[in-house]
Amino acid sequence: MNKEITKQKLEKYFNLTSTALKEVKQNIISGKENYAKEIIEMVENYLSDAKHFESKDDFVNAFAAINYAHGWLDSGVRLDIFNVKDNRLFTVK
Repeated sequence: MNKEITKQKLEKYFNLTSTALKEVKQNIISGKENYAKEIIEMVENYLSDAKHFESKDDFVNAFAAINYAHGWLDSGVRLDIFNVKDNRLFTVK
C-alpha cells in the first residue's frame, strides 16, 4: 500500500494533467468555447496552486490541487465540451 506522496508522484500527475490540458485546448467543440474557456482557466489556476504548494513542500495539497485540475478536465469531456478520445488522459465514454 502506498501511503506517501512523493516528488516523483507529483511530477507524474503534473505531466498527465498538463498533457491533458494541451489536448483539450486543441479539441474544443464548436459552440462550447465559453464553457471551455472557464474550465481551462480553472485548470490553469489549480495547476498554479499545485506548483505553489509543491514549492512549499506541501505535497498533500499540491496533489489535491492537481486532482481538482484534472477533475475539471474530465467534467468538460463528459459534458461534451471537449472532443477527446484518449482514455489514458481522460475518463471517456
